[in-house]
Amino acid sequence: MMRRRLKAFAECASAATAVEFGMIFFPMVLVMFGIMEFGRALWTREALQQTAIAGARCMGVVQSGCGGAGVYNATLATSFIQAQAASWAIPLTSSNMTLSNAASCAGLAGTGFSKVSLTYRFKTVVPALIPSLAAGIPFVATACFPNNGP
Repeated sequence: MMRRRLKAFAECASAATAVEFGMIFFPMVLVMFGIMEFGRALWTREALQQTAIAGARCMGVVQSGCGGAGVYNATLATSFIQAQAASWAIPLTSSNMTLSNAASCAGLAGTGFSKVSLTYRFKTVVPALIPSLAAGIPFVATACFPNNGP
C-alpha cells in the first residue's frame, strides 16, 4: 500500500508547474530589478553630464542665469547648475561642484574655457541585496565650453 502511494506521488505531475515557477520566480525578480536599477543609474549619469554641459555653456556664453551684463557671477552659475540638476531630480550642493571660467580643457593651450565638474553619489534602492552598493555609485561629469564673453 505504501509503495503504491509513493509510486503514485512520484509519477504525479499536477503541481510540477507551480514548483518550477516557485524555483524561477526569485531569480526572475532579481534580474528585473537589476535591469531597472541599471537603467536608473545610466539615466542619472546622463542627466548629470547634461547638467554639466548646460552649466559650462551658460558660463561660457554668460547667459543671464550665470551672470549679468555679460559678466560671469559664480553665485548665479552655482544656482543655475543646481536648478538644472533639480529639473532632473538630482540634488546637488555647492560642495558637489567645481566651477572655473578660466580653465584649460582637453590639453588645449590657454585658459579661455569655462569648465564645470560635478560629482554625485547614486543611491540604489537595493543595497540590502548587494552590500557593496550601500554607499552608492560615484559619478563624475565634466564639461568645457569656450568663453565668448569680453
